[in-house]
Amino acid sequence: MTAPAPLGPAGRLAQSFIRSKMTALIVLGAIALGALATARLPREEEPQINVPMFDIMVPMPGSSAREVEERVVAVGERRLMEIPGVEYVYATAQTNGAFFIVRFKVGTDPDDAMTRVYTKTFANLDMLPPGAGQPLIKPRSIDDVPVLALTLTGEGLSPLELRRAAAKLRRVVTTVENVADVEIIGGRRRRLSVFFDPEALARRRLSPLDLAGLLKASNRRLPAGTVDAGGRAVKVETDAFIRTADDLRGVVLGVSDGRPVLVSDVAKVIDGTDEDEREVAVFDGAALGASSTGMAPQAAVTVQVSKRRGANATTVTRAALARVENARKALPAALIVTVTRDYGATAKHKSDELLFHMLLATLSVTLLVALALGLREALVVLIAVPVTLALTLLVYWLMGYTLNRITLFALIFSIGILVDDAIVVVENIHRHFAMGDGRPLWKLAVDATDEVGNPTLLATWAVIAAILPMAFVGGLMGPYMRPIPIGASFAMLFSAFIAFVVSPWAFVKILAFWKPAPAKAHSEEGALDRLYRRVMGRLLDDRKARGWYLAATALMLLAAAALVPFKAVIIKMLPFDDKDDFQVVLNMPEGSSLAATRTAAEELATVLRALPETQRVISYLGVGAPYNFNGLVRHYFLRTNPDQADLVVQLTPKGKRRQSHAIARGVRPAATEIARKHGARVQVAEVPPGPPVLSTLVFEVYGPDAAKRDDFARRLKALLEMTPDITDVDTYVPSPEPLSRLVADREKATLNGIAPVAVAAAVRIGLAGETLDLAHMDNELEPVEITLRLPADKRRTLDAVRALPLITRGGTPMTVGALTRLTNVESDAPLYHKNLRPVSYVIAEVGGRTESPVYALLDLKPRIEALAKDAGIDLETWYTRLPDDASKLALKWDGEWQITYEVFLDMGIAFALVLLLIYGLVVAWFESFTIPLVIMAPIPLTLVGILPAHWAMGAFFTATSMIGFIAGAGIVVRNSIILVDFIALRRREGMSLRDAVIDAGAVRFRPMLLTAAAVVAGAGVILFDPIFQGLAIALMAGEVASTLLSRIAVPVLYFMLESRRGRAGGE
Repeated sequence: MTAPAPLGPAGRLAQSFIRSKMTALIVLGAIALGALATARLPREEEPQINVPMFDIMVPMPGSSAREVEERVVAVGERRLMEIPGVEYVYATAQTNGAFFIVRFKVGTDPDDAMTRVYTKTFANLDMLPPGAGQPLIKPRSIDDVPVLALTLTGEGLSPLELRRAAAKLRRVVTTVENVADVEIIGGRRRRLSVFFDPEALARRRLSPLDLAGLLKASNRRLPAGTVDAGGRAVKVETDAFIRTADDLRGVVLGVSDGRPVLVSDVAKVIDGTDEDEREVAVFDGAALGASSTGMAPQAAVTVQVSKRRGANATTVTRAALARVENARKALPAALIVTVTRDYGATAKHKSDELLFHMLLATLSVTLLVALALGLREALVVLIAVPVTLALTLLVYWLMGYTLNRITLFALIFSIGILVDDAIVVVENIHRHFAMGDGRPLWKLAVDATDEVGNPTLLATWAVIAAILPMAFVGGLMGPYMRPIPIGASFAMLFSAFIAFVVSPWAFVKILAFWKPAPAKAHSEEGALDRLYRRVMGRLLDDRKARGWYLAATALMLLAAAALVPFKAVIIKMLPFDDKDDFQVVLNMPEGSSLAATRTAAEELATVLRALPETQRVISYLGVGAPYNFNGLVRHYFLRTNPDQADLVVQLTPKGKRRQSHAIARGVRPAATEIARKHGARVQVAEVPPGPPVLSTLVFEVYGPDAAKRDDFARRLKALLEMTPDITDVDTYVPSPEPLSRLVADREKATLNGIAPVAVAAAVRIGLAGETLDLAHMDNELEPVEITLRLPADKRRTLDAVRALPLITRGGTPMTVGALTRLTNVESDAPLYHKNLRPVSYVIAEVGGRTESPVYALLDLKPRIEALAKDAGIDLETWYTRLPDDASKLALKWDGEWQITYEVFLDMGIAFALVLLLIYGLVVAWFESFTIPLVIMAPIPLTLVGILPAHWAMGAFFTATSMIGFIAGAGIVVRNSIILVDFIALRRREGMSLRDAVIDAGAVRFRPMLLTAAAVVAGAGVILFDPIFQGLAIALMAGEVASTLLSRIAVPVLYFMLESRRGRAGGE
């Protein structure tokens, strides 16, 4: 009697745990740990991406942009580029100073980056020229993005009252655990304003500088020591604090004509508000019942809250809102607090929705198994999937991930592939049980597990080999998508362990409680299986039929691939997500007043509020709106000029409206027309679905000559504006602004005992004003500044400024006009650098059907070449890296194109690595160099399903589609391995090659079909998600196509290979 073959690893595992009490503890422990991880994982809407950025501001008052470029930027950017880990240094040289943006490589530790920047900066302070101030360094990260925004309005409440209410809320919210920063946007601060009269000052022989110095000296409280009072030391201090406007009015400035000169004699003191040129207003939209013209905008103030790194956004915003609600009693009764951003709530809603989808996918797969195999087998799968997911969630927690839409999509994506191991094992146990050969149930389960254990283990490693290389995709997209390959790889490892340990145990336990009906010895094949055997017999016996089949398959593959060059399937980085808001960014002509900006912004708001999906429009004039990750990268928080406005359009909840991208596209023509009427530029800025960029299309014009760069940038801008489907065109080449320059007569000033710097200081006090000190008021939450300035009516022209008095050495007044000469010039335009190279920028968005920079590049390339040729310009064009020669005029494509190129290149490399890894695994297993080629042949066949499905669904082929295609390669190979291994098993049992090949396709098709159906059921729940639709389509259509095609293709190819090998070996 032949001894039974020794058990393999899977069989030994099953045998060890099938009757062990530990197995139940493994199940319960895994579920408990998964529940703990789910409760402790911080919830966020977007994944954490470490991209340390630093803004460095270096003041150099009075210097021209060209001088700043030569003296500060040229030195600073070289030093900053020396810092290890720095990827980009963007520099701007402008009048009065330089501005640097230092961006590190993705994944750099923020604390290490900060140490390097500070060390490098302050170690090189000696390199700064005289006249330059100390650099100010501001770290920027995704944690700076506000997770909560509260907009305050109220009938009859002034901007000052709104700001005071906001200050109270800030004090309350700041105490919430894990709140990092609370900022107030808009409103008016209380201020004591001293508006001086130049003539009154001159009559009393005082200058604005004298007035400023005397006021500063009159607002002090200082410790003066102690006195001994009966053996006890009593502290003494002098108090001259200014607390009220009357205190300020009564300050004595000197004596004139025998009378004391008070502040009230030479100036008007107003206890009022600041004059900063900024406004925030709310326009109710059509969704709230407002008409486009009926309701006036309401003054508003926004309070924005950011959280600490790694904190749970849901917990932070919930706690902050609870504190706000408790503080309502101390706020004005008319105050209305509207939550205009709550990333904690959206993160919870998204995670709850995806957790429900995960449950739905699990139940769908379970129902599928129940229909195919029976309820008992379905219960086994229902145990395996949650245990595997629980362990994967534990891994996410231990690795420091957060619970966001990417990690949850990774889990949903994993369900379709991790259930394969359990299905294969359970289906084989079910098949062995149906044989009814009298073996004990535990022995039957162990034997069945062992029979499919080795190919299942190999197939599991093949799937991991297909998925894991995607974790090494670089750039911003890498950490964004990394949870998918990491989570899915761990899920596959856990699923194999659970399939070999828990599934046989669960099958036996369930059958012990749920006695089955007597099994039939053998079930007869169905009509489809009999048809399959006839077709396969014909293909194996007829070489011509095989040739026709293979030719037809190749033709289908070519037809599917042709959909890409014919633009039936559009390649794009990622489609736009469906968000609850979007932003309209308005840039008026340089130098426009706040009133002009307000007029244009209100026209835009009138159009935007009339949309049926608009709840409200919030306009931010002269101040940046609460920014998102996109705004962080684009530095929208620096938009503080009176000629800049941001309009945030808040939409009704999802499910009650069109997708936000369709709405944003629809408003673009009207917004562009309004902007054109006012000579402005406008951008419709949506929240990007992936890593943010400066714009979809970014053209970087390099060259040493600024005039030539700017000239070509303007020509390129004009070309883009005439190009169909190119929208939101703008350039960083500003229009010239008029500049009135008062040139000091140094000799005359010095002879009269007046330093030229005093002339400049007096003019600055008169026009811009100067903050002298703080009024020490106990009942104000925000500082109350004391400012000195000319009255508003005297700041409209330079006449009053030139009449400002300065006091000569002899004590007589002399006007600024007598000491200066007025010249009218144009202000310097900013000069931009990127990684040590001078550059000019042109930006645009892509509209139309493609919305992809890839097709814009192909369309614009010949037009730009013709533009350069017509202008007599020898232009070099670079697509993926910066120009080598900085002495020539060159054009570099950047923006979304750069990320698209990097991501698809990295994914292509990952796919090549996947093929090599899978090939190596299968070679090691089958000890053959040719059989792996047969096993991997169905990989391209997935495109027969993937590309036509994208076309039929009208979906872009995106980065997530590529992930689905690569991951599908592992699943396809898994099915092929099971087929080939079964053929080998049948041949070892004595079957002929022909019969073994046919039998494998007939017998193993059910687990293959179940695997494909499980993938479809698991991915089906994310089919209509805007971002991950491509992944779902690729998995579902690719798996269906490959399953149906590989059932014939793999056996046919294997038969051809083995037949040839047999003939060559003389069989």
